[in-house]
Amino acid sequence: MFTVNINGKEYESAHDKKLLRFLRDDLHLTAAKDGCSEGVCGTCTVLVDGKKTKACVVPLSRLEGKKVLTVEGIPPEEMKVYEHCFAEAGAVQCGFCIPGMVISAKSLLDVNLSPTRKEVKEAIKGNLCRCTGYKKIEDGILMAAEYFREKKEIPPAPKSLKMNERAKRIDAAEKVNGTGMYADDLEFDGMLYAKPVYSKYPRARIDSIDVKRALEHPDCVEILTKEDVPLNKIGHIKQDWDVMMGVGDITRYEGNVLAVVATDKPDKLDEIAALVEVGYTEFTPLTSPYEALRGDAPLIHPDGNVMSRANLVRGNADEAIKNSKYVVTRKYKTSWQEHGFMEPECAVALPEGEDGLLIYTTSQSIYDVQRECSAMLQIPAEKVHCRAPLVGGGFGGKEDMSVQQYAALMAWITKKPVKVRYTRQESLSFHVKRHPMEMEFTTACDENGHLTAMKGIIIADTGAYASLGGPVLHRACTHAAGPYNYQNIDIFGMSVYTNNVPAGAFRGFGVTQSCFATEMNINLLAEMAGIDPWEFRRRNAIKPGDILPNGQTADRNTNMEACLDAVKDVFYKNKYAGIACGFKNSGTGMGKKDIGRVLLSVEEGKVHIRTSASCMGQGIGQMVLTEICHVTKLDPALFVFENADTIRTPDAGTSTASRQTVMTGEAARRAGEKLGTALGDKSLEELEGMEFFGEYSAKTDPLGAIKENPVSHISYSYGAQVIILDDEGRITKAVSAFDVGTPVNIQSVEGQIEGGMLMGIGYGVTEKVEIEKGHMKSRFGTVGFMRADVAPELEVILCEPKEEDKLPVSLGAKGCGELCMIPTAPACAHAYYRYDGKFRQSLPLEDTPYRKK
Repeated sequence: MFTVNINGKEYESAHDKKLLRFLRDDLHLTAAKDGCSEGVCGTCTVLVDGKKTKACVVPLSRLEGKKVLTVEGIPPEEMKVYEHCFAEAGAVQCGFCIPGMVISAKSLLDVNLSPTRKEVKEAIKGNLCRCTGYKKIEDGILMAAEYFREKKEIPPAPKSLKMNERAKRIDAAEKVNGTGMYADDLEFDGMLYAKPVYSKYPRARIDSIDVKRALEHPDCVEILTKEDVPLNKIGHIKQDWDVMMGVGDITRYEGNVLAVVATDKPDKLDEIAALVEVGYTEFTPLTSPYEALRGDAPLIHPDGNVMSRANLVRGNADEAIKNSKYVVTRKYKTSWQEHGFMEPECAVALPEGEDGLLIYTTSQSIYDVQRECSAMLQIPAEKVHCRAPLVGGGFGGKEDMSVQQYAALMAWITKKPVKVRYTRQESLSFHVKRHPMEMEFTTACDENGHLTAMKGIIIADTGAYASLGGPVLHRACTHAAGPYNYQNIDIFGMSVYTNNVPAGAFRGFGVTQSCFATEMNINLLAEMAGIDPWEFRRRNAIKPGDILPNGQTADRNTNMEACLDAVKDVFYKNKYAGIACGFKNSGTGMGKKDIGRVLLSVEEGKVHIRTSASCMGQGIGQMVLTEICHVTKLDPALFVFENADTIRTPDAGTSTASRQTVMTGEAARRAGEKLGTALGDKSLEELEGMEFFGEYSAKTDPLGAIKENPVSHISYSYGAQVIILDDEGRITKAVSAFDVGTPVNIQSVEGQIEGGMLMGIGYGVTEKVEIEKGHMKSRFGTVGFMRADVAPELEVILCEPKEEDKLPVSLGAKGCGELCMIPTAPACAHAYYRYDGKFRQSLPLEDTPYRKK
């Protein structure tokens, strides 16, 4: 028997297990999160005798006679300070890392109430955050120190809320104090735990699957195989993804599922899964687009190895290039990138009613989950009820189904609650990545440095399944020429199936890759023309009324020039400063249906905000609340923001393409206007039971539309970034000047941009996913995510258009969640070019202090 003191109370366990499992499984203390179970991420941090400790690595046997403190054990008055300061600073986004951050903060502030920023960075260096860039977490800890030190009173909540203000997020407190529930925090009576059995090889014929020994295990409850799946093909856009594979099938990547085992004892899952015996005939995998395009290559899918194509032609690029003074052609290569969201994928499914299913899931759209799971089960969509708990980060990586279909299938067949959760290594090995791309770009300018034309070829590795590969390729092509004023464009792109891990949506959505190539070519052209890199970009920057390279007329809210002007001084003042520009669409666009929806209902004196728009940390709740309060002038305390639910909340589309601020933001504004009109001189009580619906649909033109100036997207955001190196070649500061229209919530906008900048630095210089012959070689701790103690200073400058020029929807707000990392990697590459004269043409950059050759 093992005895441990937790939050001042003695507990006993008959088994020597990891502290994290005891906290979560036995005591149901869920503030400490299971982000990796490898001692890497710090989401499970607790205090042991006042010292921060990762609960996933320490066993109970090492804790006898010691005192453990979790977030739940922090005194309420002390916790209120953390809740206020973290929210006031904008430290909370997805929130999954935050309880661990609070514990690390407490370990410092319990002994030092006047810490420096450097000391704060040192205190939280064991805690990874993928959302914030750490700056606002550091600000929150420094603010908490001040509140404790000076015994400051927490101010009352303001009675009004408007756009372009600093305000505490509506969801911050529950994420700080650990009461907010994520999918893995949910438990139900009689729950089963299920685990897929994965292919041993990325490409092999399955000769046999024998589940007999696994079924004989005393704790095995059920095993499902392909024969149990009503419809075996699902997919976000193209239905090509196998739910399971069976005898005679040839695997497409090592994440293919061959069986799913279930037990009521989660610690027995691996044991049971290992008893499933599979016979294979191994084949050589196709691990690059070039191998897959060979004339004698086997087909990965029946319809061929080319998943999609894209072509954008405007003007006469060949003629313009031939007549240009300066021309540069270079090849570029980018690699995979891991999203690294702190919360691994998880879903809980359980029977509902006589013939329905309820799914709690971490995803970027509950309606996508409903559509794909109901299709798999071959039942009406309304029979699958989906709810969203809190989502611990996404960045595009939670658009595809990952574990939802297996939880749904097992629950449907067993008629019991079922939880399926990726381990961190399974998440890393099997869920989608950023597309590797190889590019050949030619860019030309005249003798005065004015861009004249560009040609490009993009070959993308979309991996084993389509995922979002088609739209990603389209964005890479339509944004490839950059935010500049020239119209002779010829881009061809191809996305190719391989036996690698699938590539899908990732913040930047293909634009990060093509931006790298264009910005690097521009640096060379500037050199050839004898014009400095800032001035070259300023001469070519798109401005209102100009025609973007994709043919769309830049509207009045285009503010690219102001972004460049804002970083001019910092670029010129620093010897080793690199610069790059970028732009990114808001909204799905390209002629696709794109609708945001919000429903307001007055219930018991409160206004319930109902929308399915998924918040993965970007602050959907605060965004819609702000839009509504701005037009109604109501006290924000009168509102309740509901989590997404396919019964309660209207379909607002997937949280992707930087669309929710514009699409659902405008829907919220429209619903708010209706509420305000109905309210007039009445009280909320007089509107009891009434509902107010807002919807906004954007009309755009498809790629290749036969129009002089097609409208590809409803709006664009623009930005310039500068990366500064010291004399040792380390990044000391990153500065972003962005036009994202009217800021909705200043802390949220800044925090999104700061997080994107750090993620972009990771993409550029520190992060690398190692895949060899179709097998994942990386572990979470070896990818190279940047930690607080090495993160550079981050500065954000917001360049708002004039009031009369702002976007006429969503009160002038535009998306910022993707743009923020698009120019970062090329800015890093330019800084290193100025530092050592080496022109690097692949990402991540080699031969830097962060990554040697």
